[in-house]
Amino acid sequence: MNITLEQAEKAITAAKKKAVAIDTKMNIAIVDAGANLVAFARMDGAWLGSLDISIKKAKTARFFDMNTGVVGELSQPGGSLYNIEHSNNGLITFPGGIPIKNSKDEIIGAIGVSGSAVENDHAVAEAGASSI
Repeated sequence: MNITLEQAEKAITAAKKKAVAIDTKMNIAIVDAGANLVAFARMDGAWLGSLDISIKKAKTARFFDMNTGVVGELSQPGGSLYNIEHSNNGLITFPGGIPIKNSKDEIIGAIGVSGSAVENDHAVAEAGASSI
């Protein structure tokens, strides 16, 4: 099962609403179950350097079916996934990427958000993911 464009747009709308509420500008990427980009939004004035990061966060969340912050915890020196960020043409292992599930609790894609402090990135991603 894949996320639909309609669902991806709904997630982006919810994420943008949260970004506005916390007064930040974000890049927001949605990938499907195969980690292919379905939808993307760059809010006016969002950092250009965060564009690629948001897409990689979404892909990382889908590749490993967990929040990117969790991947980051596991990839610290001595961790079970140490150096994983060098695989798959580069992963992002800090907060802001979250798998998206449907009503049957199946992963249908992921959202990646970048443009602020990682706590804000995660909060905006969570708003988008929970809207589905």
